[in-house]
Amino acid sequence: GDNDTLGALVANVVEADGLIILTDQLGLFDKDPRKHADANLVTERFAGDRELDAMAGTSAGLLGRGGMQTKLRAARLAARSGAFTVIVGGRIEGVLTKLREGDVIGTLLLPEQGRIAARKQWLASHLQTRGKLTLDDGAVKVLRQGGRSLLPVGVKSVAGQFRRGEMVSCVDQEGAEVARGLVNYSSGDAGAIAGRSSGSITDILGYMSEEEMIHRDNMVII
Repeated sequence: GDNDTLGALVANVVEADGLIILTDQLGLFDKDPRKHADANLVTERFAGDRELDAMAGTSAGLLGRGGMQTKLRAARLAARSGAFTVIVGGRIEGVLTKLREGDVIGTLLLPEQGRIAARKQWLASHLQTRGKLTLDDGAVKVLRQGGRSLLPVGVKSVAGQFRRGEMVSCVDQEGAEVARGLVNYSSGDAGAIAGRSSGSITDILGYMSEEEMIHRDNMVII
């Protein structure tokens, strides 16, 4: 179960299109195949479909549905950032090649939202932020009306200690939260380039990770 959850978290972080979980089962069945000869493989469903909970069951065992609950939870976690999940038998010869070629094997669990929309919902659900960026009025207007990325030039000040890729809050000059997102620079580097043009980042830091402080795909407007 830990590996399934870890795989889903990695899929979220790297913005993967999909997650493949290899298991000793052929996939998710509508009944326990150990007890029901007429059990059918579920080939495709939305990950959030609550009927799947009963199918996943609670029993353990090589051919049982035990372990399927954790795989289902992992699929739902991956779906939060818009990734699909395939649960499929790892002993199938050439299983990854067959999936790549579009063979219908295993159970495909689909997200109900597109990747960007789901990712923004996932970002919005993160309550803990590591730092705060105070924006000038122009940046606030651009974010609220234009759906644009946040550039360093629009940042007036940086507070808190954070690393690249951590969640920060963006506030206006009165302290009201405008947006939150995954920052492209650490707090020290962000402070150094705050208020400066993107073209000067390399001169200031000696490198440029991205021209944006926060890319719009990694940001949600509050």
